[in-house]
Amino acid sequence: MSFIDSPGPRNCNQKTLNEESGLIQCAHLILPWLTPSELAHTSLTCKTLSHFSKNVAGSRSLDASRSFENLPVPFHNTLDKTPYVHFLYTPSQILSSSPSQSPQRQFWGSTFYTKPRPGSLSKLGPSSVGDPADCSAGLSRLGLRCEKLSGDCLDLGIELGENDCGCECEKCLEVGDDNGVFGCPCFSGVEDMGIVSECGPSCECGLECENRLSQRGIGFRLKIVRVLKKGWGLFADQFVPRGQFVCEYAGELLTTKEARRQQKIYDERALCYGISSALLVVREHLPSGKACLRMNIDATRVGNVARFINHSCDGGNLSTILVRSSGSFLPRLCFFSSKDIKEGEELTFSYGEIRVRSEGLPCFCGSSCCFGILPSEHT
Repeated sequence: MSFIDSPGPRNCNQKTLNEESGLIQCAHLILPWLTPSELAHTSLTCKTLSHFSKNVAGSRSLDASRSFENLPVPFHNTLDKTPYVHFLYTPSQILSSSPSQSPQRQFWGSTFYTKPRPGSLSKLGPSSVGDPADCSAGLSRLGLRCEKLSGDCLDLGIELGENDCGCECEKCLEVGDDNGVFGCPCFSGVEDMGIVSECGPSCECGLECENRLSQRGIGFRLKIVRVLKKGWGLFADQFVPRGQFVCEYAGELLTTKEARRQQKIYDERALCYGISSALLVVREHLPSGKACLRMNIDATRVGNVARFINHSCDGGNLSTILVRSSGSFLPRLCFFSSKDIKEGEELTFSYGEIRVRSEGLPCFCGSSCCFGILPSEHT
C-alpha cells in the first residue's frame, strides 16, 4: 500500500493560506482607521480580526499623539477597562471648515505592538495651519475678519499668510547691538498681559533657534491617566522645572457663531452625560482696555494632549501664555509650568473665575479653595 499526496487538500490549504494572508494585509491597512465602535464590531467577525483589533487598541493606548510629538504620550487606566480616548490629533491649530486640514479619520494604532518612534511622522509647524496661497479663499469661506461683534470683543481674524516682519539672523544668539548685547529682535520677554513674541515664518532662523521654544513640540514626558470622578487627566511623567514650556492648546479654530452653536450641543451632552467640552475661548484685552480680541479653540473632536488638562480652583501649576510669532497674525495659546512640577503630579490650570450656572458641572479639583462647580460663562 503506497501513500500518495492528494492534490485536493493541498490546493485547499493553499487557498486558505492565501485568504488568511490577504486578511492580515487588509487588517494591517484598514483597522487603524476605524473608530472604537467600528473596531469592536470588527473584532466579533472572527478570531483573526479579534486578535488584530486588540493589537490596534493596545497600540493606541501607547501613544495618544500618533508620533506627531517628540515623545509618546501613553494612556494609563487602572480604574476600568477603557484603554484610550478616541479623537483626531493635531499638534497645532487648524481651520474647522477646511476638509484637508480637518480630516474625518486618522490612522492610529498598528496591528503589531510597536513603540512609536519620535518624529516618525512629519509634524505640522506653526506656519502649516494653512497654505498662504489659499489664505484669502480660506478667510472668505470662514467669514473671518477683524470686525466688531455684539458686546465688547472683536472676532479674531485668522491671518494665515506671512508678512515682512521678522529677523534676518540665522541664529538669534548671534545677533548683537552696538553695546555687545546679544539676543533676538523678535523677543520681547513676557509682557504684563501674558504675551510672548517668538521668531516666525518670516525669520531666517530654524527650529533650533532659542527663540522658538514653543514651536519644537513637547519636551517633557507626559501621560494621560484615568482619575476617579474627574475622568482623564494629563500628568507629568518626569520632573518639570518652573518656567518651562509644556504644550500648546491645539484644536479647531471656530468663528464666534460656530462656537456658540457648538457650545449649545456640548451643554446638552453635559446635562445627559456629565462630560464637559474642550472648547476654550481666549480673550486678549487690547491696551486701550475698551475691547478685546476673541479666539475660539475647540479640541473636542480634533485636538492634542492639552485637551486632557483639568481645572483647578487654585490656579493649578500651569500658566497660560499667548505666543505670537513674527510674520503670523494668529497667536497660539501655550502652557508653561508656573512652579516646579514633580513626577506623577497632575497638570492643571484655571478655566476661569466666572460661574453663570449655579448648578453647573461639579468640580473635583480637591484644592482648599474649591468652589464645588466648574467655571462657566456665556459663550
